[in-house]
Amino acid sequence: MSEIRKDIISGRYVILASNRISRPNDYNLAPPKCPFCPGNERETPPAILEIRKNGKWHIRVVPNKFPALLTGEKKPVLKRDGIHLKMPGKGVHEVVIETPKHDAQMYDMTDGEIHEVFKVYQERAKAISSKSHIKYLMIFKNRGRHAGASLVHPHSQIIGMPMLPVRVVNELNGAREYYDAHLSCAFCDIVREESGRQKRVIAENKHFIAIEPYAARFSFETWILPKRHEGRFEFFPETKIKYIAPVLKEALRKLDYSLNKADFNLLFHTLPPGEKREDFFHWHIEIMPKISYMAGFEWGTGFYINTVSPEKAAWILNNGSRAPGI
Repeated sequence: MSEIRKDIISGRYVILASNRISRPNDYNLAPPKCPFCPGNERETPPAILEIRKNGKWHIRVVPNKFPALLTGEKKPVLKRDGIHLKMPGKGVHEVVIETPKHDAQMYDMTDGEIHEVFKVYQERAKAISSKSHIKYLMIFKNRGRHAGASLVHPHSQIIGMPMLPVRVVNELNGAREYYDAHLSCAFCDIVREESGRQKRVIAENKHFIAIEPYAARFSFETWILPKRHEGRFEFFPETKIKYIAPVLKEALRKLDYSLNKADFNLLFHTLPPGEKREDFFHWHIEIMPKISYMAGFEWGTGFYINTVSPEKAAWILNNGSRAPGI
């Protein structure tokens, strides 16, 4: 069962997906065998895509066995339920098994292996975004129990949604307003500012930059941005996307060392399929280490309290120091 309900006051959506309570969990006392390891392919639904070498797979894409949104090609329609609004939870939910190696970290992979994973992301993102009922696509990776992962084996997920999340709408509106006021992309301006000042940069090459953002919500929040403007991740040129690997690996390696391998969420932000303008938005990746938790003030106000300034975080990461309290 999957159902989407809309809050009639805030406009936010909630997905009710009772089937996800049955997911296998490596963090239980007696975890089951890993369904993502070679030899256990029957534990997952049949693969949508496999990248194979020498007769063996090294990347697999499968439908999520316990999806938040159920596969469906028809556009779900909001219906009245008394004063409330709901619709069937139809969309796309896929899992990208990034490597056959059970305990690998992304920074342990070669640049070429990461490039292959990103090409798979792009291929699946194009396919999912082409479906008429998909209004937004999210690629994300949860590492560790505190980040919401239930399995250790390196994997990421792709969800195609039949609606625009409120947080995405707010980000798009803010970026659009900045462009209309300044006639330039806010993200491009951030890239120029940070690359020039170097106060919050933690990794950089000719095509990508990793920074601790100026108004970071969380301690050691990290963004990775392409230096070339492109609104949609899935259409970023393959000749350039390969250069993200060294920047991503350096950022993750620094975070893992300074934060003692803290759990994290890694999120892709890209333009919705239906957005016609591409001048105001710039795809990027956000990494959220789980070293603190939102408390009553944050939940009640929407404000964030960050106890480590982005400048201090960048200094700690670049100098190979340990974060305070870690």
